[in-house]
Amino acid sequence: MELAVMTQRDELIERCLQGDTLGYRELYQRYSKAMFNTCLRLLNNVTEAEDVLQESFMEAFKNLASFEYRTTFGGWLKQICVNRSINQLKKRRIDWVDMEQVAGYDSIEDLPYDEESVAYQVESVKKAITRLPDGYRTVLSLYLLEGYDHEEIAGILNVAESTTRTQFIRAKQKLLQLLKEGI
Repeated sequence: MELAVMTQRDELIERCLQGDTLGYRELYQRYSKAMFNTCLRLLNNVTEAEDVLQESFMEAFKNLASFEYRTTFGGWLKQICVNRSINQLKKRRIDWVDMEQVAGYDSIEDLPYDEESVAYQVESVKKAITRLPDGYRTVLSLYLLEGYDHEEIAGILNVAESTTRTQFIRAKQKLLQLLKEGI
């Protein structure tokens, strides 16, 4: 990739690769807030999110020479943050429920929920999301907020795709329940 066609962020990465410490600081300042929010949505714990954020940046900076511009730096860093957040959640021993283990349901479509009948304010929804169990919150956040599909989420979490779909459906049900209860 020629320097003349690189974007400003690409030039910033090149500065970092040349040892420019101010470049590292600028990369951190550009991406830290968004990456912290990603970590926080997944972990639901400020201290853990801060730790994972720092570890993610350390990993990214350590491996910056392997960044190949196949994606944006932000996308690459986000994947590091998501993976580290998932690893942190795994330490909590999340109980994943596979679709085949759900008694009484033949398909995902049979699971009851009515998302159109309930309209809530954003802050209420955010508060309710923080009260979801780790597994539910993780899948819901990755799917709705981070934009991953179920196949990608299954790969990230190393679980079956049906498991992510089940967790997502249950997360929506639990979220609706919390919102109806006013929590």
